[in-house]
Amino acid sequence: MADKLIGAKLMRDMANSAAAYLEQNKQILNDLNVFPVPDGDTGTNMLMTIVSSAREVNACKENATVGEIMKAMSNGALRGARGNSGVILSQLFRGFMQAIPAETVTIGSNEFASAMEAGVAAAYKAVMRPKEGTILTVAKAMAESGRKYADEGVSIELLLDRVIEDGMEMLNRTPEMLPVLKEAGVVDAGGAGLIAIYTGFKMAVSGIEIETTLDLKPKKVGEAPVKASAKNDISTAEIEYGYCSEFFIKNFHKGITEKDIDKLRDKLLAFGDSLVVVGDLGLLKVHVHSNMPGKVLQYALGLGELSDIKIENMREQHTELAWEEEEEVPEITKPMALVTVSAGEGLTAIFGEFEIDGVISGGQSMNPSADDIANAVKKAPSNDVIVLPNNKNIILAAQQAGELAGKTVHVIPSKSFPQGLAAVLAYNPEVSLEENIEVMTEAIGNVKSAEITDAVRDSHMNGETILKGEKLGILEGDIVTHKADLMESFMELLAKMVGEDDSMISIYTGEDASEDVSEALRAAAEEAYDCDVELYAGKQPVYSYIISVE
Repeated sequence: MADKLIGAKLMRDMANSAAAYLEQNKQILNDLNVFPVPDGDTGTNMLMTIVSSAREVNACKENATVGEIMKAMSNGALRGARGNSGVILSQLFRGFMQAIPAETVTIGSNEFASAMEAGVAAAYKAVMRPKEGTILTVAKAMAESGRKYADEGVSIELLLDRVIEDGMEMLNRTPEMLPVLKEAGVVDAGGAGLIAIYTGFKMAVSGIEIETTLDLKPKKVGEAPVKASAKNDISTAEIEYGYCSEFFIKNFHKGITEKDIDKLRDKLLAFGDSLVVVGDLGLLKVHVHSNMPGKVLQYALGLGELSDIKIENMREQHTELAWEEEEEVPEITKPMALVTVSAGEGLTAIFGEFEIDGVISGGQSMNPSADDIANAVKKAPSNDVIVLPNNKNIILAAQQAGELAGKTVHVIPSKSFPQGLAAVLAYNPEVSLEENIEVMTEAIGNVKSAEITDAVRDSHMNGETILKGEKLGILEGDIVTHKADLMESFMELLAKMVGEDDSMISIYTGEDASEDVSEALRAAAEEAYDCDVELYAGKQPVYSYIISVE
């Protein structure tokens, strides 16, 4: 019997099977998180990313090729990427698209292994400082395994078996690479999620119904480390470029290279703005606003055949426009714009007091996707957009948003609301973009920020046992105190934050914080320190209190 090949139908089934299996194991993956708080849990972020990927795959035509299915997997994951794990997963899928041309009808073990290798290269490139003992390490081990067994000529079914086995072996070693995992008694959650995805792939290839779950449940505290088996109206009268042109280029002329695509970008920028050119020499999508749609098409014809051409008169329509999904087409009225992420009605209201061009809803329990951020960037009235993620788990998605939005995105790596607010206060639209980036980046380093929340499970960190329900004091991302009593935890946290030169303590109350308790905390802080102490209704989820000291 001939070895099984992966065609479009099977690849579609693999994407759906991976999403279904990951959903079945979402809570197991979330329970692997080192922090005992729901901080944009890995299982949830990876699930939302792959569901977006599968959704785009399912939208492909029935006669799509396996290469087109892989491209849809990549594009869907890119749009839906949430959190660092989701962004890295989207890059792993990008390798599939890069390694498998769109016209490819079927692939075997060798091509699949090449796709895995390309994905690892893309993922490592996307992360500024790759850390071993994470999903990257597991992905690399799986890709190396895939190449090894593909070179031995094994079937795709056996290759997936071996890849999962070797990935699991590397996953079990992650606690030895990251002490924080070893102390918490867990393996890396992102790596475990990747194992789940490939297990879903394997089930589809083997025709197995999804009934089992991963053996990744964390041990109890003290046991040995886990051995895992809003839409705004468009002022059309002032639109500078009146025609929205959108089309695909395919069947490129002989001799056309990637350099010609770069030249196309440069040429179209001279015709207009809102330019997006995505794809490759297999299929290229172009979107541009101009006053010369005829010249746009004429230049594009020099590269290849055009299809699915759409030209819309934006002034005549006087309505909301669309590119791939419904979106606003803003006027470009500023040299730069500012967009920020906010979690909580009160925090959003505070940001609303400043000159901000867009606020994205999202935070710890629901990280916005790269597409969510890109949509806000698209609506901003400038081609240079500063983005404040205000959460360490949103920074990568923010960096990826520029590619989707077709604009230049400048991410200030703010990791908390106080840092984001400090950056907003430093922002000055009257000075240059470069000067703003410099002063805003400096500003986020000058504020001390902390949070108080309840531990949602027992855990073991930094040599201490944390019990479910304790009040955790988290300073700059590290748990520095945990007490059964809120006041005790609050005062111990402040003792680690307030210095001799500090003069202001700001307390932002969460949606579950009572007024009486909050006032008692404020009064205690005011009595203990020679500082102005202010209370603000942040109404944020997850964290009962966000605290800043300056």
